[in-house]
Amino acid sequence: MKRRFFTSAVVTATAWLSTSAAWAQAALFKSGKDFLTLDRPVATEAGTGKVEVIEFFWYSCPHCNAFEPTFAQWVKNVPKDVVVRRIPVSFRDDFAPQQRLFFTLEAMNLLDSLHAKVFAAVHVEKLPLNTDASVLAWAEKQPLDKTKFNEIYKSFGVASKLKRAVQLQNDFKVEGVPSLGVAGRYYIDGTLAGSMDRALKVAESLIAQSRTSPASAPTLVPPRQKMPPSIAGRNCAIPAKAISPMAASAADPPENR
Repeated sequence: MKRRFFTSAVVTATAWLSTSAAWAQAALFKSGKDFLTLDRPVATEAGTGKVEVIEFFWYSCPHCNAFEPTFAQWVKNVPKDVVVRRIPVSFRDDFAPQQRLFFTLEAMNLLDSLHAKVFAAVHVEKLPLNTDASVLAWAEKQPLDKTKFNEIYKSFGVASKLKRAVQLQNDFKVEGVPSLGVAGRYYIDGTLAGSMDRALKVAESLIAQSRTSPASAPTLVPPRQKMPPSIAGRNCAIPAKAISPMAASAADPPENR
């Protein structure tokens, strides 16, 4: 798996597609080629009149690390009716500590200040953060309430979020990260779109379409074709044999393992 660096482009509000432009671009973006249409829509948490976008990611993924600055800028400029969520994936049981870390920071309202620092800890400081002990040791050095962090990290509230994250990952049939889920109906990743920069353009088009046809019927997608190596290297993909549905022990609080 080779690391690819994606060009960071500042996305402004004027870059967002109008409805007519979105439908014009829809002719360029095809289901089964540039994105997948889920055969079973996934319930969203965005609320009426909102369009939900989910980024599936893994802190240890070099592609997610490279994509983060571009995605963070994109998030700052989304229209008011777009709700963005980040969901850490679990392709193996040892992904659970980083999931717990993310949801703990989220519960403490510390993602704005520490989300990027977690990526830096893994990719710059070379800290794996793949065990509870290593995560807690990292947290000890951060400007946060250590007692509160430990309590939330080990809580059943966070454990339930891990289970929900894995359910979403399975519902969207996530095959690699970074990847995007749009409106509970569409799945996009760098392999399908050709790059994550283009994936954001596909997402913008699907967001616009979702506004005008929120109740459109989902369509079945053909079996996903194997991509050539030059394209398939644009996401962190885990071999199928390494993927688990998340053993119950991985979602249990650390003290219950």
